[in-house]
Formats: sequence, structure tokens, C-alpha cells
Amino acid sequence: MSVLRKVDPHVATIIAAENRRQHAKIRLIPSENYVSRAVLEATGSVLTNKYSEGYARKRYYEGQQQIDRLEELCMARARELFGAEHANIQPYSGSPANQAVYVALSKPGDTIMGLSLAHGGHLTHGDGVSVSGMFYNAVHYGVDRETGLLDYEEVERLAREHRPKLIFCGGSAYPRLIDFERFGAIGRSVGAVVVADIAHISGLVAAGVHPSPVEHVEVVTTTTHKSLRGPRGGMILCKKEYAEAIDKAVFPGLQGGPHNHTMAGLAVALMEANSEEFRQYSEQTVDNARTLAAALTERGFSLSSGGTDNHLILIDVTPKGVTGKQMSKSLDAAGIVCNFNRIPFDSRPPANPSGIRIGTPAVTSRGFGPEEMVQLAEWMARVAGARGDAGLSLEERRKVYQEVAAEVQALCDRFPAPGLAYDENEKIL
Repeated sequence: MSVLRKVDPHVATIIAAENRRQHAKIRLIPSENYVSRAVLEATGSVLTNKYSEGYARKRYYEGQQQIDRLEELCMARARELFGAEHANIQPYSGSPANQAVYVALSKPGDTIMGLSLAHGGHLTHGDGVSVSGMFYNAVHYGVDRETGLLDYEEVERLAREHRPKLIFCGGSAYPRLIDFERFGAIGRSVGAVVVADIAHISGLVAAGVHPSPVEHVEVVTTTTHKSLRGPRGGMILCKKEYAEAIDKAVFPGLQGGPHNHTMAGLAVALMEANSEEFRQYSEQTVDNARTLAAALTERGFSLSSGGTDNHLILIDVTPKGVTGKQMSKSLDAAGIVCNFNRIPFDSRPPANPSGIRIGTPAVTSRGFGPEEMVQLAEWMARVAGARGDAGLSLEERRKVYQEVAAEVQALCDRFPAPGLAYDENEKIL
């Protein structure tokens, strides 16, 4: 960043500090990952200079020769990787992708269904604070109180009762496999279009370690980062019969020109995902999550649904004598980054809920394996013990956090993260 340091040292300093943070801390937020150096280079390319309203071969500006090639390549890679009939890779992120589906296939006031945000769903599946909840009649299904698993019988009952236009499946905090085939059957039985939001699990789906929704539902939406290890963007996959409506909803319905630099990074990420190496990475991501879940259970943590089938673990930390916000803040001080999160049937408010949400995509990208997962569970137990011990002073707690943070950084030094800036001796810059 020699030029940036000279032109704007303030921004350069912030980026360098973030580079060091991403190296020195264990990143457990399940929606975060490390992209490859190739993805970073493509995303930071001269393609950010080009404006490209419209679609390949149908642009409103001239000078699109290379952009058309890029978009067609990216779309072809998306279709091949997921086995989809059509791909729109222009959405700016996952939420705009979902909004495009609403615009394409429903009208304000129509009834839609989705997993409740409080039970692991997403804001854009009809939550009241989202546009999807403000302009549509949202009906929510949830998980079983005893098992923490999706209640498919409730989904079917609500679908028959409310006859929704759209049914969303998928979520942001659900740690188990989703039966997309059953959702598809429920949708067909009531004449609804089923939309599978696979933002969190798209990499696992691409690698074949989670069942794919593509053959079972009409529309699939996803972000392009998270487990897919691409840049921050969105994508819509659909049957051919919905392609025209989806494309018109994205442009000109909701946005102008696509972010061509992001499209380039996505094209690289899709190529990387269509490899044996990525398949092995995805398998390890799931194995690491299961190992970590078992190690946490052994140390007295209470896991939603009792474990995980994917990359994500949802934990009720209140039995440890702490709230989710307290635990996430304490872990961050100890060099372990997660987010506080509501658990199903949570009695606490969203701003300070009972749970935390963790995941293994980023640590697996660093090369962490079973041994590191057990060590991670041990550190989390130490932090929870210190925060939940009313007999400890603030200074005593801080000492525990500092000790753990030093051990965390020593481990991170052994596992350089992909894409970050290191010198020739693999020292972080």
C-alpha cells in the first residue's frame, strides 16, 4: 500500500490495523471468511472504474467488451457449480437479492412465509423491522421447542392455512440440515414459489456437503462470501421460467450498474469453489464445527438443537452465568471474535440475548483442525468461567482475557491466514 500510505496515511493505517487484527484473532463469526489473494486482486482491480448498466450484450453504455466477457464467464461458472438453469450475479448483496425476488414474484400486501428471525431466520424473510415485513403479510414458522429442529409439520399447516405467494427457507442461525425437497413439495401443494436462501451454506452446497435446493425449489438466493469464500456480493439462481422476471427486478427494478470489480472476484471464487481442494475445505469446515460442538458440550455449554450439521453453532451461555453480549465482549478481549445472538424462545432482548453464534469457515481457511477446535473450546470455557465468576475482580478477569489472547495469537502465528499481507518471512505487516 505504498501509494495509499503516501496519499492517505489515515486510511492506510486503518487497513493495516485490520490486517493485523484478522491475523491475530480467531474469527468465529460464521458469516465471515478469508478470501484468497487472487480474489482480493480481482476485487481491487481497474474494473471498479467501469459502469455497466444492463446485461451482457444489452448495455446502455459503450465500452463493455471486457465486462460482457466477464459477466458471461461468471454466470456460466455459477450455473455449472450449482447446476442451475439461470444465474443473475449482479445483486449487491444477499438482502438486495431477496428483495429482487419479492419485486419479481409478488406484490406488496401478498402473504409470504419464512423462518422467524427469533428462531434463526433472516431479517429479509418477513421480519417486522425489514422492508419484507413492512410491505408484505408475513407469516412465520419456527423450530420445535424440545429439539430445536425445524417443525416441518407446522410449515405445512401454516402453508395450507395462509396460502402464501412465496415461502422462504434457510436462515442465518440454524445449525442443522434443511430438507429442501420437503419445502419444495409443500410449496407445490399450495401453489407457492419456494425460495431457498442459502447465504450461509452456499459453499457447503457447492461442495456437496449439504443437500442442494436447486432441483427442488424455483429460486435460490445467496451471498457470495461466507462459506463460499468470495467477495461481498449477492447471487440469484432460478429456473428458466423465472429468469426474465428476476433479471428485470434486479435491473432496472432495484439497482443500476453492477459492481464489476466484485463480479471479477466472484468469478475467481466460483472457479476456486469448483475444485477438489475446496470440497476438502468444506468437509473440514463441517468436521471442525462438529468437533468444536462436542468439545463445548463436554465443557458444559448448552447448544441449540444439541449440536450442528453445518458450519454454525448456536450456544445458550446463560447457564454459565453470563449473557450473550457479555460473553461476546469477553471473548473479543481474549482474541476470539463471535457475535451475540438470540436463541429460539429467548426471553432476553435482541440487544443483550442469551446466546452467541459461532462458525468454522474462517478458522478452517487458516488450516485449523480437530486439535485446534478442542483448544478453542477450552479457551472459551476459561473466558466464560472468568466472566461468570462473581468473585473475580475486573482486573482478575482482564488478566484471564489477556492470558488467553496471548495464547490465541501464538496459535494464529502458526497458521497464516489466506489473503493477508505478510512479509517474505511470513510475518504479518
